[in-house]
This record gives sequence, C-alpha cells and structure tokens, in this order.
Amino acid sequence: MPATPPIPAEPIARRRRTVLKAGGTLLLSVFAPLPARAAQILAVRVWPAEDYTRVTLENDSDLKATHFIVKDPERLVVDIEGLELNPTLKTLVAKIQSNDPYIQQVRVGQNRPNVVRLVFDLKAEIKPQVFTLPPVGVYKHRLIFDLYPVQEIDPIAAMIEKGEWSKDGTPVGQEPAPKDVLPLPDNKIASPGVPSEAAPRPDIPQKTEPKVPARKLTRMLTIALDPGHGGEDPGAIGARGSREKDIVLAIAKRLKFKIEEHPNMRVMLTRDGDFFVPLPQRVEKARKVDADLFVSIHADAFVQPSARGASVFVLSEKGASSSAARWLANKENTADLIGGANTRAADKHLASVLFDLSTTAQINDSLKVGKAVLTEIGGIAKLHKGSVEQAGFVVLKAPDIPSILVETAFISNPEEEARLLDNGYQDQIADAIVKGIRRYFAKNPPLAKNRLT
Repeated sequence: MPATPPIPAEPIARRRRTVLKAGGTLLLSVFAPLPARAAQILAVRVWPAEDYTRVTLENDSDLKATHFIVKDPERLVVDIEGLELNPTLKTLVAKIQSNDPYIQQVRVGQNRPNVVRLVFDLKAEIKPQVFTLPPVGVYKHRLIFDLYPVQEIDPIAAMIEKGEWSKDGTPVGQEPAPKDVLPLPDNKIASPGVPSEAAPRPDIPQKTEPKVPARKLTRMLTIALDPGHGGEDPGAIGARGSREKDIVLAIAKRLKFKIEEHPNMRVMLTRDGDFFVPLPQRVEKARKVDADLFVSIHADAFVQPSARGASVFVLSEKGASSSAARWLANKENTADLIGGANTRAADKHLASVLFDLSTTAQINDSLKVGKAVLTEIGGIAKLHKGSVEQAGFVVLKAPDIPSILVETAFISNPEEEARLLDNGYQDQIADAIVKGIRRYFAKNPPLAKNRLT
C-alpha cells in the first residue's frame, strides 16, 4: 500500500490560524455587550394645581434626563436618554388640560436614536424641578417634572384672589364680628327661652364670686386644614376601592364651610384639589398664614379589617404612646416617598426650624385641643382609644402652632368605609371637630403670638 504523502507544514499552520480566528469570533459574540434595551414607559400622569403642575413618567428602569428653558415664548425642553417613543408616552399630549395653570401644550418626539424630547409650551415663567424616584409601594421608577411659578404663591393673596377671603381677611359673606366677641362652644350658647348652664336659679342661693376680667379675642382665628395624601399618593384604599385622599378632602371642605359659618374664624386648606403637598410644605403653608391651629384629616388603615374607631393624635418628643401609634406615624411619614417629594430641593431653613423645636408648649396646647375634639367625636362615633395618642408625625412638627391629626375612621374596615362614604357621617364628623375647636378656643383664646422666623 502506497504511503500517504506528508502534508506541507505551511497549510497546517494556516488551518490552525483559521480555527483560532473562528473561536475568537465565537468568544467575542458571547462576551460582547448586547445593545441596551430601551426603557419602557408604563404610565403617564399629570397633576395640575395652582401651587404647581406635576408630570410623572412611570417606567421600568431609572431614566436620565436633561432640561433647559427656551425664552420668547417660554418653553421647557426635556431630553430623556435610553428611551424610544411608545404609544403610552404619546398619550401625554392629550393629558394636558386647558385649565392647567402652567402648561399650554406638550410636544413629544424621537429627537435622535435612544433619546426622546419633550417640549412644554408654557403659560407663565416657571422654575422646573426634574428628579427621579426609586420604586416604592405599587410604583416602579418615576421621572418627575414639577413646574413651579417663578413668583412664589402667597397663600393669603391666593385666598383673596379666589374670592374666599376679603381684603380684611374675613371669609367672603361673613360680617366681621366685634373684636371682643369670643367664639363659644355650641353647648354654651344660650338659646331663646332655654336657660344656659351659667344662668342663676332663684331656688339656689348664689355665691358672690370676685369678678375676673374677661379675656378678649382681638383678631381673626385662622385654622389650617390639611387633607392628607393627594395626587400621586392615594393614601389607604378601602375594600370598595375608595381612596383616602378623596374622602379626607371631602370632609375637609365640609369642615371649612362649617368653621367659616362662625364669626371671626377662617380656614386655609393645604390642598383644595387632587395634588400632592410634601409634609414639610404643609406645615410651612400653615405658618405663612399665621395659623392658630393645624388640623390634619386622615382615614385609618390597618392590616386587619376588624380594626375600627376614630382617633386623635398629637406630636411626641419622647416616642409613641403605643405601638399602634408608632406604626401609624411611620406609615403616614412615608407619604413623601409615595407622593414624591424632591428631597434635594428641601427648604434647609424650614428643616432647621422643624428639627430644633421648643415643643413643650406646642404639645401641651395640642393635647388640650386634641382632647376637646376627641370628646366631641366620641359623642357621634366609636373611638379606637379613649385618650389622645402621641407619636412622631412629621406633619405635626410646626414649632409654634397647636397641631392635631384626626383619623376619622378605619377605611380598611368595610363597615366604617361605608360610613366614610356617607354624606351624613361626613357632616357629623365635621360638626364634632368644629365643636371641639370652638371649645378649645373658648378656654384658650390666642391673645398674642411669637412666631419663629
């Protein structure tokens, strides 16, 4: 058998190089990074309000955005990287309402590969805040655009402009009461033909008491009402799908009307629509109108639907009065995470005031008004606990304003959720809170104030 001829060395070497090249190509295809997948916009929401307009883009990953202002006419231009235009993002155009205070319209387009551009045509000069929020609760990543007016809104001027307060500070439609008239509790006001508790009885010998000069109210009383949650933060959700933010706003509006029926009393709402106000800003709004009292309205939720009853809370310097109070305060204090507060833009001055509190007098006054309100609520509803509770609620940290948080009922309890949705119960709870407030001020008329600046 003839011998096989030897294979030349050069072709063998060339074949080895070919095999190595093929293997190298395979390795590169395995380890080379794939093109980045474009982020997906999951939802688009717009929250117009007089305070500011918020636009939220909820997405499945963290987005990077740059923005700049273009003048004549005013426009806000936002470029979002790592994004391809999709049908959900296109719906933003239709979500801009004609009555939006700050946005005329918005244009959305693919500016270049992997970059989407938003152009907001503006109605006024604005200060934009653009920031991201990590996933929390039911939300994924969020990219937030907050459009604030350049001229900060004065809450008193806003109330006058809306026609709710007159220029002298009196609620519209209310005649100013004489300056020496003090609003008394309802059950202390004598009706015609009905003797009051203080009326002398002829069958009982009367003691002669030394006369004490009456304390006079010399100015308008201002109550700051704070409907909890709002906007991105729905609050607790009931079994019927009712949202805490809607219920407490309805109760607060009823309460405002009832308070302003009384002479020398007026109300400022921290929010009068469906938008979110960060917790420290709620406190600051109350301080800007020189409020005499801050009342935050909520509707409890608990892990067990059997929990029931109304509660009143005040601030604590030394820890919560119960584990339930601590749990609730922790839950309510997460509102800024859910609602979406821009912590980078926080007012450092306000923060220093809030965390350097001289709170003993404030807490003592808060306990007094809390007890008065809880007593009145106990006359029309079941109480969760028969005494005022204390915990570290951020929204109660006004250093110079008595502040209470009223949990009107448990929205997580189906029976109480039905009551919260009932107009009759909303009226009753509002009446009870008014009576408690008036009872407190009858005994503690605010003659002077020393506001922190």
